[in-house]
Amino acid sequence: MIVEERVTSFINSMNKDDEGIIGEIEREALADGVPIIRRETREWMKTMLLIKKPVRVLEVGTAVGFSAIYMSRFLAEDGHIETIEKWEPRIKQAKINFARAKAEDKITLLEGDAAEWLKRLNGAYDFIFMDAAKGQYIHFLPDVVRVLQKGGILISDNVLQDGAVFDSKYVVERRNRTIHARMREYLYALKNHELLETSVIPLGDGVALSVKK
Repeated sequence: MIVEERVTSFINSMNKDDEGIIGEIEREALADGVPIIRRETREWMKTMLLIKKPVRVLEVGTAVGFSAIYMSRFLAEDGHIETIEKWEPRIKQAKINFARAKAEDKITLLEGDAAEWLKRLNGAYDFIFMDAAKGQYIHFLPDVVRVLQKGGILISDNVLQDGAVFDSKYVVERRNRTIHARMREYLYALKNHELLETSVIPLGDGVALSVKK
């Protein structure tokens, strides 16, 4: 945990529990061990969405559809989300959840490998949420920047890896060293990209907020 537990607990104590179908999907995901966006992070992201009021949103990493459904409530009136997922069991559950939430008219599920989809997509998205395999962020970045419109927002979740990204590679378990190195490379790329202005925020598991110049 990168934020002291009592700080996170205090913040979340003031956040209202999500009710209805979104609350049900959250509880089911947590019970099944499916990683979803942390409460304090999504409350912050809700504020970003309400400020931006995006029309065209891209999510890289659908999982069971929780974050897409959550985001769909805070778009512009004619806003729409495209979300990419390749793992069949999660695709199946995401479709069920979109129907349960009556969000099918707001969300399009793009089935298949994110790297392949990103090369085929054309901009311009005004809001992109990166929440896929952490070791792939650095590989997705060129196409993500390409399809992000000027003034558009890119939010990358889980970038501090519960603090592991701070550690020397010699401390990290061998099996995690590739992801560790790639996340450090990704953060460096965000902070030094000529087209992006980025802040890294110690919230949840770490988020990066980037704006395309």
